[in-house]
This record gives sequence, C-alpha cells and structure tokens, in this order.
Amino acid sequence: MPVKTLFVDPARCIGCRACEAACRECDSHKGESMVMVDFVNRGLSVATQPTVCMHCEDPLAPCAQVCPVMAILFTSDGVVQQADPSRCIGCRNCGYACPFGVPKFDVKARLMKKCNLCYDRTSQDMKPWCAQVCPTQALWYGNYEEFINQREGHAVNLTGFGTQSVRTKVYHVLPEETPRLDLAALLDEARAQGERGAGNQPREEAWVL
Repeated sequence: MPVKTLFVDPARCIGCRACEAACRECDSHKGESMVMVDFVNRGLSVATQPTVCMHCEDPLAPCAQVCPVMAILFTSDGVVQQADPSRCIGCRNCGYACPFGVPKFDVKARLMKKCNLCYDRTSQDMKPWCAQVCPTQALWYGNYEEFINQREGHAVNLTGFGTQSVRTKVYHVLPEETPRLDLAALLDEARAQGERGAGNQPREEAWVL
C-alpha cells in the first residue's frame, strides 16, 4: 500500500494560520504549534509559507544522526520524532544539522521540539491536524499516486544544497512551469559580472545577486 505523507503547496497558502491553531491540539505537544507560517517577504508581499518538518530520508534524519544521546528516534515508515524529554540534553546539535532549519529549542524546557507528523493520528490512518483543517489544502495529506490524480502542480521531495541533495518524506509542491533553479550557475554568473565591473564598483557590490 502506497505510503501517505504531507504535501506542502505554498501557492495555496493564505496565511490564515488555521494549521498552527490545529497543531496545538496534537496530543504529543498539546498547546504548542510545531507548524510555522512564515512571510516570504513581508515588506513586499502577502505571500506566506507553511513550514513543517520535512522528515529527511536520505541522508536519514540528519538531526538524529548528530544527537549524542540518541534522543531523536524515527519510525519504520520514516517519521522522525521530536526529542525524547528523558534523553535530550539541550545541546542543539539537531538545530544546526537540519538543512531546513526546523527544530525549535524550548529554552525553558531544555528540549528540542518539532513536527512529528501527528503520529498519534497518522499511525491510525487519520490526517494530521494541519491538513485536516487547511481551508485551501496548502497542506494536503495523501500518497504520491493520489496527488498525481487529484492535484495540480509538481511534487518534489529532492532539495539541492550546493553539491548535496536531501531526499525527504514530505513533498514541496511547485507550479508545473517552474524551471530548475541552478544556484551554483547563478553564483558563477554573478561572480563573472562582478569581475567585469570590478573596475568601477566596490567588490562587495559586485557580489550582490
């Protein structure tokens, strides 16, 4: 049976924060949201981006790999759990290792917290709270085959960071027409332009993309 997971579609997000309110109802972190709704550029746009744990698959859970006390465990179906309070020592290694900057460190509790895909619900084939309440389905729960048949957009679960790629359980949804963005090529182009114009401009300005 195809594995269900979360699909995040920023183009549908309207910034209502219903996902944050619903996340506070999750039994594993009652009263606190592990979903973050961020403004992309608040000064220029009303566009918002829901941020959840991406549940990295390859490399498997970088946050768990750097934990010196094995406080972060993951399930057989790839759901990365938040830190076990009885083990976490508050070293914050997980926050530094996460390529998406997701883990939140609770200073008062001295504990790393993050989305665990509402495992109390999804393990019983129920939707996570965020997807259950999202009015625009910017957060959508299902399997890849269902997404292809029911939704528009290009679902990707491979994110490049320079020469390293990270494959995740959770998908980001991009518009079909979105071209592949080669950041390394853009940086090389910016450097070349900077070198050509270096005679008339300070070096710092020549590196601005």
